[in-house]
Amino acid sequence: MAKGIQLLAITLIFVCCKTHLPAPKVVETTEPTTAYKQQIENLESGIYFRGNGNEPEWVLKISEKTITFTSLKPGYESLSGNHVEPVQAMDANVKMYRVATVAGLMIIQIMQQECINTMSGDKASYSVKIEVVKDNKSIFFNGCGNYITNPSLHDIWVLEKLNGKEVSVTDFTKQLPNLEINTTKNTFMGFAGCNSMSGDIFFERGLLRFTNVITTKMFCGENNKENSFLKTLQNTTNYKVENLRLTLTNSSGSELVFKKVD
Repeated sequence: MAKGIQLLAITLIFVCCKTHLPAPKVVETTEPTTAYKQQIENLESGIYFRGNGNEPEWVLKISEKTITFTSLKPGYESLSGNHVEPVQAMDANVKMYRVATVAGLMIIQIMQQECINTMSGDKASYSVKIEVVKDNKSIFFNGCGNYITNPSLHDIWVLEKLNGKEVSVTDFTKQLPNLEINTTKNTFMGFAGCNSMSGDIFFERGLLRFTNVITTKMFCGENNKENSFLKTLQNTTNYKVENLRLTLTNSSGSELVFKKVD
């Protein structure tokens, strides 16, 4: 009987100790999203345009070095060629690439117009039509696409020069104009020298425009270069990012130079 009681006591002690042991920690792993993976690929490969379509599913990637096309259609799984400069239509925003590949010729047409993905319903700013000429036979793929805004623009910039002349705080009512560009949303916000401002950016390879600019309506006085700054900003067509400087220009010679700030 005594042995039975001792055995029961030992069993209870073992169970109690086991109950109070700390539970093992569960390490959660977060899988990167598709959008994040694409951003990394865009940066590493210099991709500036992406297109995709359905029935069958296909993907187009245009970078500064190569143009690649992949699809689920048998015989057209992968085509790739060196980057070529597109031919620009005279009367519309339409670009055409003729890409020679080992498997055949790709003729890619990119047109600026709203396009809706037939499967996901996502909206894009461009329609894409691809003709693949292989073995003297043409097959067509239709879908949508978007330009990838240069990620080096994504920052805060403070004005240094306006049309070739260095600026100072005395040229404006409160402080130097500044821009905060969001390349993910293609928007910007900032200060024009007297009024706050915001708007959208339109980006294509080699082209940058500041559009739909909205400002507050404070009275700024005469000795203020805000109007000149805003006019030059809205006339921008070209850009360059170099040595922590953002330079905005157009064909008429207007120029804004900004310095990157943390």
